[in-house]
Amino acid sequence: MGCLVSTPKVSGGIRSKPGKVGEIVVFVPGLRIPKPIDFSQPLGDALSKSLIERLSALRTRIVVMAGQEEPMSAKPRRTATQHGGSSLADLQQALEDYLPVLLGLVQNESHLQHMLQFVWANQEDYAEETTMSNSWYEVLSVLHLMAMLSLSQANTLLLPKKTADSYQSKVSEESRRASVDIFLKAAGYLDFAVQHVLPQFPPELRKDLPLDLAEGVLQALSLQALGQGVDIQLGMAIDSVKATLAVKRRLACEMVKYWTQAQENIVNLPLANRWGEKHKLYVKWKHAEAKAAAYYYHGLILDEGNTERFHEMAVAALHAADEFLKESSKAGESFNRQPPISCNPPLWGTIKYLSEKIPKDTSSKVRVNQDLYSHETIMHTVPSLPDFALSLKPDEYQLPSVDPSWSDNLWG
Repeated sequence: MGCLVSTPKVSGGIRSKPGKVGEIVVFVPGLRIPKPIDFSQPLGDALSKSLIERLSALRTRIVVMAGQEEPMSAKPRRTATQHGGSSLADLQQALEDYLPVLLGLVQNESHLQHMLQFVWANQEDYAEETTMSNSWYEVLSVLHLMAMLSLSQANTLLLPKKTADSYQSKVSEESRRASVDIFLKAAGYLDFAVQHVLPQFPPELRKDLPLDLAEGVLQALSLQALGQGVDIQLGMAIDSVKATLAVKRRLACEMVKYWTQAQENIVNLPLANRWGEKHKLYVKWKHAEAKAAAYYYHGLILDEGNTERFHEMAVAALHAADEFLKESSKAGESFNRQPPISCNPPLWGTIKYLSEKIPKDTSSKVRVNQDLYSHETIMHTVPSLPDFALSLKPDEYQLPSVDPSWSDNLWG
C-alpha cells in the first residue's frame, strides 16, 4: 500500500533557518522540494526506455529548478525581482509539463503506483525528507507546490512598488485584479487535492502524511486564498465611487467567514515548528482585520436607521471595529516577530483606508453619544454581523489527461 519514511536531513547538519523573510502580504509556508530519484531500476522491466527517460528528465528539471529557488526563500523578499517572479512561473510550467506524464503511474489503479519511492524535503524549519512508495503522494506534492508558487506570485504582485509618476509606493489595479485570479487558481489546486487526491490514500497512510499536507492545512490555505481575494475586491470597492455601503459590508462579512473557517481548520493542528506557528498567527491577524472591516461597515449602515436602537447598535458596532483594528495590529506585530522575522510593506488598500477611518469615525460617534450610552451599554449591545452566502469559489481544477506516450510505451 506504500510505505513512509520520514527522516531528518543530517548530511551537513541542520539546515540553517532563514532569519528574515522581508515583506509579506500573502503568507506562503516554506516550500516542499522534490529530491532526485531513480526511475530506471524500479521501472526498467515495466516501461520502455524512452518513457522512463522522459519521466526522469521532466522530474529532474523540477528538482534542479526548485533547488535553485530554495535559497531565495531564505533571503529577505523585499521586491518582486528578488523573489524571482519569472523563475516561479518557469517552475510552475515545469510542474504542469510533468503532471500528465506522472499520471500514467496512477491511471486505472496501475500496478506501477507503488513501484517508486518519491522523496520530498520540507523547508519548514528543520528539513525533513519524507519518502512514500505511492505515486499519489507525488501527485499531491506537485499540486501543493503549484498552489504555493501561485501564492508566491500573488505576494509578488501585491508588494507596493514606486512608479515613475508617483513618490508613493502603490499596487496597480492591474496587479490587484490579476492577484484575485491567482488566489482562485491556488484555491482550486488545494480544493482538488482535498476532495480528490487525499481520498486516494488508505487511512493508515493518510495519517502519516507530512503535516503540511494534512487536510486541515490544505483547507486553511485554500480559505486563506479566498479570503485574500475578497480583501482585494473590498479594496477595489472602496476605491470605486459606484460601490455602495451595502456592497462593502457584504464583502467584509464574507471575508470574516473565510478567515473564521481558515482558523477553525488550523487552530488545533500540532504545528509546532516556527513556520507553523507563524501561519497560525497570520490567520489570527487577518481574521481580526476582517472583523474590523465588517463591523465598521455594519455600523455605518446601522447608523442610517431612524431609531435610537439603531444608533445604539451603530455605536457598538463602530466600537467593536475599533477594538478589532487594535487587536489586528497587535496580532500583526506578533506575526512579524515570530521567526522567521518579517515586516509589513507600506499600508495600502483596505487596511490603509480602515486604519484612517475607523478610529476617526468611532471617536466622533462615541463622543457625540457619550451622554446617551455608557461603555457598559456599548459593550452589551454589539450587534451580530449579517450572514451572507460566500461568493468566491475556488477555480474548478481538473487533472490533465494522461500523456499519450503511455499508450505506446508499456511493455507487455
